Amino acid sequence: MSNADQDAALSLVLDRLAEAQERDGDDMPVSALTVEETRCIAADIGCSVRQVEMAALVRHIFLERYRRNLGTVGWDGQVQLLQSTVAVVGAGGLGGWVIEVLARMGVGRLIVIDGDRFEENNLNRQIGCTEETLGQLKADCLRERVSLINGAVDVEAIAVWLTAENATDLLHGAQVVIDALDTLPARMILFRAARTMGVPMVHGAIGGYTGQVMTILPGDSGLEALYGSVPRPERGVEVEQGNPSATPMMVSAWQAQEVVKLLTGQGELLRNRMLLMDARFGQVTEVRLG
Repeated sequence: MSNADQDAALSLVLDRLAEAQERDGDDMPVSALTVEETRCIAADIGCSVRQVEMAALVRHIFLERYRRNLGTVGWDGQVQLLQSTVAVVGAGGLGGWVIEVLARMGVGRLIVIDGDRFEENNLNRQIGCTEETLGQLKADCLRERVSLINGAVDVEAIAVWLTAENATDLLHGAQVVIDALDTLPARMILFRAARTMGVPMVHGAIGGYTGQVMTILPGDSGLEALYGSVPRPERGVEVEQGNPSATPMMVSAWQAQEVVKLLTGQGELLRNRMLLMDARFGQVTEVRLG
């Protein structure tokens, strides 16, 4: 079937569904297109699940999987998420949970960059790490996990380390990049690459019961305001304080919300201000940056 024939067939099917859902009301219809129905339409017509979802949302045909998203991001926001590409650099403690959330929200394309493999000390906090995935590439495992969560999301798993030489090539096409790294030099490479490319970056870091989140737009001082141009030491407080299970969940949740706000244009970003969370004492502090 040609692309034109696919589009015509998809339009016919979805127009019929739209007529049925009009009787339920536009804001929160009773009837909804299920995951199985979406898969069947895609298979019958020969297109991707994401194409079906996009075409349905444009017609305000309700998708059951995004029912709990609609009240926040709305119809246009959900379309924008499906159209977007986000690069997550680091697929461990922070990155794994960010990838999980973005896949469930319906971000259409994820670039996952990490050259590491899962080790036993990752089991306490990294969602992609199980006893079965030990020794496997983190990027590949997260791609497989996303395929089980949301068939509309495309994942490009890149099992290499980000460097100053390859950064712009690896990040090509991303509207937002996520700093889920664990060394300061690597963070600075990502920060400078994002700035050069004119792409926003959402920074996150953890150590013990504490974590920090900040959104950096092109031109912002960002990490240089925190660490200087040549940060020392290579690693932060996590070397001494460790990484308990809940801390990466706490920080990655904020990172994911910042991504959604960036992509949909909703809310107020953590720009030129860092959110410092201390779960041990139940304190949240806002640090203003110049």
